Amino acid sequence: MFMRIKIALPALACAALLMGGADGARAQALDPANFISVNFPPDSPLALVARDLGESRATPRGGAMAIDLHVSLSLRNVSQNRVRGVTLLVLAQDVTPGGKASVATPSLNVGPGETFPLRIDLRLLRPLAASTAGHLVRVDLDGVLFQDLSFYGPNLLNSRRAMTVWEAEAERDRRHFKSVLAASGPGGLQREVLDSLSRQASRPRLDVQVSRGRTTSSAAAGPEQVAQFSFLRFPDSPVEPLDGAARIAGNEARAPRIQVRNRSSKPVSYFEIGWIVKDAQGREYLAASVPASDPDLRLAPGRESQALQDASLRFSRSGGGTVAIGGMTGFVSQVEYTDGKVWVPNRSELGSAQLLRVLAPSPEEQRLTDLYRRKGLAALAEELKKY
Repeated sequence: MFMRIKIALPALACAALLMGGADGARAQALDPANFISVNFPPDSPLALVARDLGESRATPRGGAMAIDLHVSLSLRNVSQNRVRGVTLLVLAQDVTPGGKASVATPSLNVGPGETFPLRIDLRLLRPLAASTAGHLVRVDLDGVLFQDLSFYGPNLLNSRRAMTVWEAEAERDRRHFKSVLAASGPGGLQREVLDSLSRQASRPRLDVQVSRGRTTSSAAAGPEQVAQFSFLRFPDSPVEPLDGAARIAGNEARAPRIQVRNRSSKPVSYFEIGWIVKDAQGREYLAASVPASDPDLRLAPGRESQALQDASLRFSRSGGGTVAIGGMTGFVSQVEYTDGKVWVPNRSELGSAQLLRVLAPSPEEQRLTDLYRRKGLAALAEELKKY
């Protein structure tokens, strides 16, 4: 099973709204030769073996063409290194809202010469005026991450950082399950996997609506007050949170601001602060991440910086109901150094801070627990031996 993570570029959020009211529109018959173009550079470490359009459709919707992609690609690793992750840029129109997105596939283990499948399941939008000539959809390679953490690709989507973080988390979680197997045998591994599946099923979830600047619903949300963040601090984190606050009104948090210091010996180019919201009953939810505010950040050792957002975040429970904010806790969730290496919290830190019960599992932990669910304990143990 390959874990796929769809990363919608900012404009993609408009697509579902724009494609919603097209009763009676007729899907266009697709010409496989003209529908999709897969463009890999001549020196690409991946080669296209085959493509299958599946149930893909192109349907006129007003002045636009709604494109439902359900494409299966078969790719071959033509490099001499094992592939750990792939990110594709999927483009129907560069300037149209809803015209582009990306698909990331972490948790791969593809050796030289091996072939693997990659799915693209997306909805895109393209102006009708641009749909009369050429391919409707173009697929480009944004990046490939290898076993040794080397990288190939233009990295237009910062996919190198994302895939390197996923691989660091994958190594951490595989090491954890292997250590449990070595210390406690198959029974211990089974108990650990069942505990992970239970956490995944019961993890509290929030819907978060983000808007830039001050929202028009501020008065309806109630009186505003400044609330301070409390922080979980990890001993080996290269970035230390010092102070932080946000303006709170009901279920809205506005203009979060967090001050940090680089306490490592290396310059930092990026960091993220995980954000846990506590409701009035004391229940905790993983709410959001506050990224480094400056994309050109170069935080030297010993220096301080601020992560802040000119944004309002409105929280509600999945399935309905608002969440009145009773408290906020922050923690450093990832750090990237200027040399491209990354830091993520280790498993013992996550466990001691009780974060495992609110954090989403890594793509690799989801893959391994799903393998157990589909094929059983023996298959999981054999999979762990491959690393």
